[in-house]
Order: sequence, then structure tokens, then C-alpha cells
Amino acid sequence: MGFLWTVAEVLVALILIIASFLLTAIVAEAYRRRHNNSHVDAHAIFEDPNSLKQVPCPHINDPAEKYISLVIPAFNEEYRLPGALDETINYLKHRAAKDKSFTYEVVIVDDGSGDATKQVAFDFVKKYTVDNVRVILLGRNHGKGEAIRKGMLHSRGELLLMLDADGATKVTDLEKLENQIHAVARKEFCLGESAASDSSFRISDIPLAAFGSRAHLEEKALATRKWYRNFLMKGFHLVVLLTAGSGIRDTQCGFKMFTRAAARKLFTNIRLKRWCFDVELIFLCKWFGIPMIEISVNWSEIPGSKVNLLSIPNMLWELALMSVGYRTRIWKISS
Repeated sequence: MGFLWTVAEVLVALILIIASFLLTAIVAEAYRRRHNNSHVDAHAIFEDPNSLKQVPCPHINDPAEKYISLVIPAFNEEYRLPGALDETINYLKHRAAKDKSFTYEVVIVDDGSGDATKQVAFDFVKKYTVDNVRVILLGRNHGKGEAIRKGMLHSRGELLLMLDADGATKVTDLEKLENQIHAVARKEFCLGESAASDSSFRISDIPLAAFGSRAHLEEKALATRKWYRNFLMKGFHLVVLLTAGSGIRDTQCGFKMFTRAAARKLFTNIRLKRWCFDVELIFLCKWFGIPMIEISVNWSEIPGSKVNLLSIPNMLWELALMSVGYRTRIWKISS
């Protein structure tokens, strides 16, 4: 019996040592990342591949110049990107032809790709001009969250939509998010039905966020995924709930829209660079009191996903950093 107590004591001591080491590592890393939100390029430029002239780079603090900006992060997407861009730009051109007030830009952020993604993106700039399609090169791989942050900070739209390079969500579904944002703006801010026709009304000035959701597909996904994937995903959702709270069922859908006012608050504060930046966005929305709308979107599985089981530990690490960073006030939030 004494031997068993000794073994138990050793195990408890070992667990406490590991937990202390892990907590120390999390606090140290959170402290190291405390200024991750501040390294914004002050003099970033776009290059026009047709004229080779440099185009001044806008900033989220500047007034909007377009109605909508679509931000597409791309890492080694030379094969999936062309089809998604063709579909996206055809849709945007069709809407612009019917409505002269509908102005747009597509901002492609190359997150340090090692393939021909950069060339594919610049081919679209040449075809559609640098006013409508722009490319930001990050040089090395930073992560999806950082790619989207850079794109958002240097976009010109009143509305800003992030979407994946694989085209998993149909671009036409942006109208669902767009319509809900306008509807909530009228309802929440008492703008009335005539707001859209009022020349003084700018949707860009009202902080709102609309999140595309695949939650309605969850039952089918549970039936087709292997049991251990369902177990890991349920566990991840539980950790997300404990970290950011309730309110959004599908935090990881890559189809999200923000007004310019909301994007200004969120993307000047965000620190996580990879997969869990979505959860940080939800946390920050709650902090700032930005209304969030979750809307079902059409979604299909596209081969070539970069998310795998090995991504789960990285996600949990980022969630732990976020929780410690904000709860200890190591991560300051600027308004």
C-alpha cells in the first residue's frame, strides 16, 4: 500500500511540474506576442504589373473608396485559386453591370507560397486592373489569420468579406450576409427603411459582423466523419465555448463579413496569426459590443484542405495564449 502511495505522489508531483512548466510557457509566449497587433506596414504599396508603377496602399483608418472588398488569403493555391477567382470576379462584374453604385475590389494575400500562387494572382491583376484586383505579398508564411489581417487593414471597402481561396462557399452567398448587415443596421440603430436611399447613410460607419455558418450541415458531417474526428471536434468546440463564450455555433467557417467600422476595431487588435484567429474575432466582437449575426451558407468539401488532425494541438495552444493574454491584461485592447 505504501508503494502505491509513493507512486501516486510521484505522479501528482510530475503532473504539477508539467502543468507549471506549461503555464509558464503560455504566459511567456503571450507576453512575447503582446505587440503582435502593432506591426502594421506604414508605407506598404501595391505594384501595378501592367505599368510597373507603385500604387499607394490604403489603410483601414482611411475613408472607404469601394462598396465592398473581398479578402482572399492564399498559401500554395496555384491550382484552386484560378477557378475561385474566375467565379468571384464574374459575379462581381455582373452585379456592377446592373448597379453602378456597386464598386468592388479583390485583395489576394499571398502568405509566402512556394508555388506559382503569386504569378496566378498577378495574372488576374493584369486582366482586371490594379483598381479591381490587388495582391499583397507577405514574403514568408505567417498563417491564415495574419494574411487576412493584412488584407483587411489595406482594403478600401465599406463592407469587407473574408473568404477562402478554394471556393468552398459560393460567392453569391455574400448577399445573405450583406442583406442581414443592412437589416440589422436599420433595426439596431433605428435607421428606418429609408436608410439605404439616404445619401448621408454609410454602412461603413456602423460596427457589425456577419458570420457564415455550416452548423446546419453538422448532423450530416457527424454521420460521415470518423469517430475520433468527431471526438476531437467536439472537444475543440468545448474549449472554444470556454474561451470565447457562446453565441456563434460555427466559429471556423472562412466566410465572414465586417463593416469598415467593425474591421477597424477588430483587425487593429487581433494577435493570433493562424487557425484560431476566428475565435479571437468573436472574443473581440463581444468586448467591443459589436453585434454578430450567424447565417447559414452553402458549403462543399474541396480537396486540398490544409487543416488536419495535427492542427488541433496548434489550435489549443493558440486558444490558451488568447485566454491567458486577455484575462491577465497582458494583451491590451485599443479602441
